[in-house]
Amino acid sequence: MKRVIEKTDDGSATLFVPELNEHYHSTKGARTESEHIFINMGLKASGTPSPRILEIGFGTGLNAWLTLQEAEKSYRNIHYTGLELYPLEWSMIKQLGYIGADEQLTINERQQSSVQLFEQLHTSPWEEDVPLTSHFTLRKVQTDLNEWILHSSLKPDVIYFDAFAPEKQPEMWSQELFNRLYVLLNKEGILTTYCAKGVIRRMLQTAGFIVERLPGPPGGKREILRAWKQVQQLKETKKR
Repeated sequence: MKRVIEKTDDGSATLFVPELNEHYHSTKGARTESEHIFINMGLKASGTPSPRILEIGFGTGLNAWLTLQEAEKSYRNIHYTGLELYPLEWSMIKQLGYIGADEQLTINERQQSSVQLFEQLHTSPWEEDVPLTSHFTLRKVQTDLNEWILHSSLKPDVIYFDAFAPEKQPEMWSQELFNRLYVLLNKEGILTTYCAKGVIRRMLQTAGFIVERLPGPPGGKREILRAWKQVQQLKETKKR
């Protein structure tokens, strides 16, 4: 499929797929959206000291990159699994300009070029664990989610659900899939997604999740969804 690079309102770039009439990120702000939905409302909401994260829709790697940055800031050891059936070529990714040439990230008391590290994120081998830093291990899997989930033994603590919209990829938003994701999640696990449609909220609830409607990112969608595996909510209720 053809993909076109477009600037979003916060200055960061995204990809547009004419065939699907769909963007990889919000046109109101790609980086702003990712930070709000997946880092602030997902990763930071998890109390797990060393969380295992499952991303559905690795795409441009922006969510993974922001998670790596947060791992270095918080010193939390994160294992990150990104699923992507149609990986993007590095030659296209580097044109998005997510990393400035002079940007630095402090890792293990030394300075490493963020440009080099971001490239490693995308050019590292698939289907194997790759420790990119002492706090962040990446595993990229080229697969169809509906097939992968039937055989996976992964127990993620946080799921970034970042598939294309339901009207574009209906097979990624089924009741059966959400049922399986609920079972897959570790106890007290969290699922976050940009999609706040009522039908999706009801599917998550039917699967067993307790679902919150939260404010969307600044300047973007009005609401997003965060879904908790019920163990967490029941425990909080008992504390009150």
